[in-house]
Amino acid sequence: MTEGKNLPHSSADVPFRSKELRKQSLIQHTGLVGVIDEGTKTIGFSIYTTPDFKEIAAHRVELSVITPQDGWYEQDPLEMMASINKCAEEAIKQLPENGFSASDIVTVGITNQRETTIVWDAVTGKPLYNALLWKDIRTSTTVEQIVAKVQDPNHFRSSTGLPISTYFSALKIRWLRDNVPEVRQAIRERRCKAGTVDSWIVWNLTNGALHITDVTNASRTLLMNLETQAWDPVLLKTFGIREEMLPAIHSCSEVFGKITSERSPLRGMTLSGIMGNQQASLLGQMCVKPGQTKNTYRSGCFLLCNTGDKPVFSRHGLLTTVAYKLGPQAPTIYAIEGAVSVAGHALSWLQNKVRILPDSRDAEKYAEMVPTSGDVYFVPAFTGLYAPYWRQNARGIIIGLTQFTRKNHIVRAALESICFQTRDILECMHQECGYEINKLHADGKLTTNNLLMQLQADTIGMPVFRSQLMDSTAFGAAMCAAQADGVNLCQFEPEKRYYENVHYDTFLATTTDVERKERYGKWKRAVERSLGWVIKQKKTREYTEENYRMMSSLPASIFLISSFAMLVHSLAASGQ
Repeated sequence: MTEGKNLPHSSADVPFRSKELRKQSLIQHTGLVGVIDEGTKTIGFSIYTTPDFKEIAAHRVELSVITPQDGWYEQDPLEMMASINKCAEEAIKQLPENGFSASDIVTVGITNQRETTIVWDAVTGKPLYNALLWKDIRTSTTVEQIVAKVQDPNHFRSSTGLPISTYFSALKIRWLRDNVPEVRQAIRERRCKAGTVDSWIVWNLTNGALHITDVTNASRTLLMNLETQAWDPVLLKTFGIREEMLPAIHSCSEVFGKITSERSPLRGMTLSGIMGNQQASLLGQMCVKPGQTKNTYRSGCFLLCNTGDKPVFSRHGLLTTVAYKLGPQAPTIYAIEGAVSVAGHALSWLQNKVRILPDSRDAEKYAEMVPTSGDVYFVPAFTGLYAPYWRQNARGIIIGLTQFTRKNHIVRAALESICFQTRDILECMHQECGYEINKLHADGKLTTNNLLMQLQADTIGMPVFRSQLMDSTAFGAAMCAAQADGVNLCQFEPEKRYYENVHYDTFLATTTDVERKERYGKWKRAVERSLGWVIKQKKTREYTEENYRMMSSLPASIFLISSFAMLVHSLAASGQ
């Protein structure tokens, strides 16, 4: 065992092509594939060669997040589209230096943040409200109303694989219907369309000709039946949503149509792939066999474990979801998933809110200045805890502080919190799916932090394989679009798995079982202390500013009334 080092490595069960075949594949390009990668914080457009899937051009921009209230997260749908067009334009400009042009792009795929919900006017094409992000918790009251109606937050888990939670699109659409007059009126007039971000993008790229989604995104709405892979009438009735508002559900990989928008630099190109970003990452990590597991480390963490062609329904709060369906006639592959709501966001909080970190990108440097976290534990439950706890009433805590605690210990504890939350989910996955999980595939922006990767291996006691792609989401979406029937830029052969750009760095555990058990036990105790922090108060009279103005005016009012009464009395007396 190598201690504390990351080793350049190829995944143990990924056979690579010979040098001759590799050279040959690089020369015999069959065409280019473009990918729109719409994430929570960034939007990008990448262009890949095929069949070797080498990224030859890319452009990314930041996407602003609007927070009108604590726990509310929104984005401007029009900014999304403008950013997509800008990224595509800039990426295409890079093609000539690689000997290509825009006309070489054969097809385009889309991968997007899931659950985030947009409603728009089918007549004008304009959004009726900002996009409600996946982590937005304004629908808490709506959740309570629905749970009160069905008596159990897991009432629909057997049909959808999901609990009733603020996380999912059905609750967001219901909230918009109940709270936004423009949405309510558009629904009455049957001109309201609703969907996840992929549907909004496709609608705009095709000038409203296509209102579609794929099974991976649809499986995250709490409206799709996993067995039929269609919108469920019972769910639609429960949430009060008309099916005509929703997109048609398709497979992930098929020819959907042509891009026709005059605003788009991609006009005339084919659309042939749609995947939710975490499912695209699972495919891009080549986790195509049951038991293979990946974690994407970004502002949040998303762990998916491939469970094959049979859905596994969790008893420990994990989500059952569609992993991919690579064609209308292809088998549907399922996964179980656990989400860590706050990962990289905890480092941003340390930078922007409490000013412990000058720059979140320096977290590794600051954390390495101390050998341990000094028994400090950070539970970043800013908006509650997700899988496997699903406790909306939890709130963040930093515990174990002493007079010797420095900011470096807190930064290291923040990194460790990401690792502990990952272990929470991995432990459940192993119990649920029955497959041995003996390694963890890792990607995402945060994986550039070597200390985080080492801490992760030390926390879970198994190797961590970090993809050298850093973000395999766009790569997975590229493969999905390229292999669609009718495009045929490549043939997806999961048993062979010989893709040149799938290389890994390996981090091996350096801790003992005893050490891991002790530290994980303390993490569990810290989590227990974060639960139940939000306690609903009984409604009492609130003294608003108006109340206080009224109360403060009473003495003056009494004085004026009594003075007027005395004046009247004196005049009456003098008249006598």
